Amino acid sequence: MVAVSRTLTVAKPLDEVFSYLSDFTSTEQWDPGTVETTRLSGDGGLGTRYRNVSKFLGKRVELTYETTRLEPDAVFEVTGRNDSVTTKDEILFASTPAGTEIRYTADFTFHGAVAKVPDAVLRLPLERLADKTVRQMEDTLAGL
Repeated sequence: MVAVSRTLTVAKPLDEVFSYLSDFTSTEQWDPGTVETTRLSGDGGLGTRYRNVSKFLGKRVELTYETTRLEPDAVFEVTGRNDSVTTKDEILFASTPAGTEIRYTADFTFHGAVAKVPDAVLRLPLERLADKTVRQMEDTLAGL
């Protein structure tokens, strides 16, 4: 398993940031790896399912995500799956005097042939992607 985590603070109110990021279709704007995210079912609450197409290491990757935890203005979590990976993306939110603190964590558990690749080999590109994600998330949220 490989886990990456980043914390950032944006000068926006908590309710606005939570509302935006907990709409998982917004990944098209703030996640540099995402090509497309489509809601498959649900109203955005627990159990809502999404189809996400991303590019990673030059390949298109499709996952089906489900909202697995949702605590208004506090926690948004989705779990994505396909034949080669299960990923849990957790975003924690906290109000601060400067705006909103966001702690974003993505845990990747690999299956099949990808599971044979040492975690150390996958960690570097995932860490780089996490850095790009934070920068793009900051820019996107600043523009709200």
